[in-house]
Amino acid sequence: MTVRELDAQTFSGAIEENGTLIVDFWAPWCGPCRSFAPTFDAASDKNPDVSFAKVNTEDQQELATALRIRSIPTLMVFREQILLYSQAGALSAGQLDQLLTQVKELDMDQVRAEIAAGETKQSSEQA
Repeated sequence: MTVRELDAQTFSGAIEENGTLIVDFWAPWCGPCRSFAPTFDAASDKNPDVSFAKVNTEDQQELATALRIRSIPTLMVFREQILLYSQAGALSAGQLDQLLTQVKELDMDQVRAEIAAGETKQSSEQA
């Protein structure tokens, strides 16, 4: 599957249009980013049901800042427009496979219910 490049104009749309989206925030000068790239590309080939994208933090500094990217590589995983994972550091192929398996197996109705319960609790604590 193709890994697509996202920018500030296409990032939100990519989240909205895809069931599961994994985004790699990287920079050309970053050694760990370059080492992780083949692993990310191979995972995209093995998981045609997942959309894979990259954001070059050098070219998209405002987007990286808005998303609080402080270290690269950073991976973010969205499913049904919900951010499920955001962590800095390159993953091994096995770790990335495990992450994708866990994301695919999540009961999204339960995730939405937990988010709603957390928002309700937060609102009542603020009142």
